[in-house]
Amino acid sequence: MSLQNKCEGFTRATDVKKTGLYAYFSPVESPQNPEIIVDGHKLVNLASNNYLSLTTHPKVMEAAIAAVLKYGTGTAGSPILNGYLDLHKKLELKLAHLVGKEAAIVFATGFQCNSGAIPTLIGRQDYIVSDKLNHASIQTGSFSSRAKVVRYIHADMGDLERSLESLKEKSKSKQKLLVVDGVFSMEGDIANLPEICRLAEKYDFDVMVDDAHAIGVLPRAGNDLGAGTSANFGVTDQVDIIMGTFSKSLASQGGFIASSYELVDYLRHEARQYLFSASSTPSAAAAALAALDVMKEEPERIERLWRNTEKMKEELDRMGYNTGVSETPIIPLHVGDMILALKMRKQLFEKEGILINPIVTPAVPENDCLIRTSFMADHTDKHLDYALEKLEKVGKQFAVI
Repeated sequence: MSLQNKCEGFTRATDVKKTGLYAYFSPVESPQNPEIIVDGHKLVNLASNNYLSLTTHPKVMEAAIAAVLKYGTGTAGSPILNGYLDLHKKLELKLAHLVGKEAAIVFATGFQCNSGAIPTLIGRQDYIVSDKLNHASIQTGSFSSRAKVVRYIHADMGDLERSLESLKEKSKSKQKLLVVDGVFSMEGDIANLPEICRLAEKYDFDVMVDDAHAIGVLPRAGNDLGAGTSANFGVTDQVDIIMGTFSKSLASQGGFIASSYELVDYLRHEARQYLFSASSTPSAAAAALAALDVMKEEPERIERLWRNTEKMKEELDRMGYNTGVSETPIIPLHVGDMILALKMRKQLFEKEGILINPIVTPAVPENDCLIRTSFMADHTDKHLDYALEKLEKVGKQFAVI
């Protein structure tokens, strides 16, 4: 069978399009603000990961513009050759300091961090233990490593220990990695890092944490404001590798791995996704640098983010929505059926002025489709009250609440 025939046989998307419920690749015509214009619709935006509302912050935009004027629009090369800017070096130093590690390395995308670092560090004879709901980039990196991968039931520390115990004898003298999302991107819950670190030490596993959705969100107060899940629990010294991205709180694009000098240097010279990709653009690096500064200079942004989160969680629970185990600005509304999720999205998008993300298989189990809502610092009470009114109306209309 030819590739063309294979592609012509893919009908999952076209089948949904025929129903009028297709909800993806709608053109966005405005910034990722609390109000957004999508395909001609003006909507209250409950679909963005712009947690600290920094994508339109004047200092962040000015930094990006200044970088374009100084360096141009691209690096035209990989980091190991001509693509490593002084901006990248400054960003790496600032990120390492933020998360409490010796060094950091910046990748052009967050996906490349996990898909590149994991198979560079772990090989065919080694072992990976991974939460079943870890991000797709972790799964991709784990698969391409050709290591033995054991996946434990999401957030189940008993199953995690059983998994580690099962590998105790056979994994001796091998490289062993326990990898987990700090904040889970669909469920909105926080990994139990203290217990994960305790078990990792007991069974001699290194720990890697994907903090894509935790940087800028956790901790919500203190000297480590926004430094991520490890800092939130005070276990930074017990976590060997911290990964993060710029496309959420840091208002840019790209990602990083932070660890020891030696591990970072090894990735810098061995990770193919880093060596054979053009480095991140000057504007992306400069925007992330400026966002880090603003996060520290304006701690009230994280305070507002959490105030909005707590308000929405309380009200959505009160309405009768099933928000699952969420405890962060990611609040899923579990509806079960895929068609129901798509119908609710269509109604909210076309009639009620609300943008949400319908999450369906394969991103979630077949019978646990959900509406993913997420919140940001610049949502006002007016935005949130309007959204609550419409979510209650549509939830009742479709007998979800």
